[in-house]
Parts: sequence; structure tokens; C-alpha cells
Amino acid sequence: MESVILAFEREKNGLRIRDVIETAGVANCILCHSAAEVKRLVHEQRIGAVICSHKLIDESAELLFSDLPVTCSMLVVAMKSLLDLISDGDIQKLPAPATRGELIAAVRRLIQSSQRAERYIHPRRENEELTLIRQAKVILMDRGMSEEQAHRYLQRESMGSGLKMVQVAQQILNNPEK
Repeated sequence: MESVILAFEREKNGLRIRDVIETAGVANCILCHSAAEVKRLVHEQRIGAVICSHKLIDESAELLFSDLPVTCSMLVVAMKSLLDLISDGDIQKLPAPATRGELIAAVRRLIQSSQRAERYIHPRRENEELTLIRQAKVILMDRGMSEEQAHRYLQRESMGSGLKMVQVAQQILNNPEK
């Protein structure tokens, strides 16, 4: 079962939403109280869905969303007047109060959106491609990077150059001194 992060200023709101989502068997929920905590969990546990109020104790939902990976989807649950203040079209919105059915449907859409983004950004690779990427990471790690830093480097170079990650890895293998 998927995990989602719930982040609300008022703990009771998060608990109510958690009860609906978990009782329906839609997802496991992790409660957070700050944007900093959300960012940490998204990166550490690779969670792709965040459900939150329009603002948290340390920043707005929109600012938080801009700091999350592109594979992470967000659903903001708030009064309609507050939702109207959110200009980012990639943020999903659910006006409160919402019925149980509306919430469950919105969370299912959120999870599907996150899964689609993950498959698009990180498509399944062939064993040969994985081997090339691992070999390139080893070269980068020999230069002093951690495994995670090497992976991020490959991702950044891939996005910046418009090449597939395996093509960037092949370039590194062809020119290991660079």
C-alpha cells in the first residue's frame, strides 16, 4: 500500500483525514507538522504524495510544493477562498468541508498522479542500462562523490543535456578522466 504524507497546522485535521484514508484502505499516512519535516520525509522515504492545508507553520503549501521533487504530487485541502489563492496549476485542490467519498476519490487521483510521474521520470531500465549507470556511478564515486550524489549528478546532467541517463553514463564511461 502506498504511503502519503499529511501535513496540517491543526493536528486534529490531520488525524481526521488520516482516519478516513486508512479506514478506506487507500494509503498509509505519515503525519507532519512543518514543511521542513515534509521535505525530509519525501527525500528519505521517496514518498510521492503530500496532502496538506494551504499553509504550514513554516511556509505555504505552494512554496513547499516548489521544493519537492517533480515526481511528488500535492493535494491541498482548505476552504475554497484559500484554494483560490493558489496559482500553481499542478497542485490538486479539494474544497473543505469535503465528504468522505470526495476525499477518498481525491487521494486516489493524487496517488495515481504521483505513480504516473514516477514512471515517466524513472522508467524501468534494462539490466544492461542499469549496469552502465552503476559503472558510471563507480567512476563518480572514485572522484569523491557519495552514491546518492553520483546518482543526482547523472540525473542533473541528463535533464540539463536532454539526454537519457544511460547516455550520460555512457559518456562518463567513454571519458572517465573528465
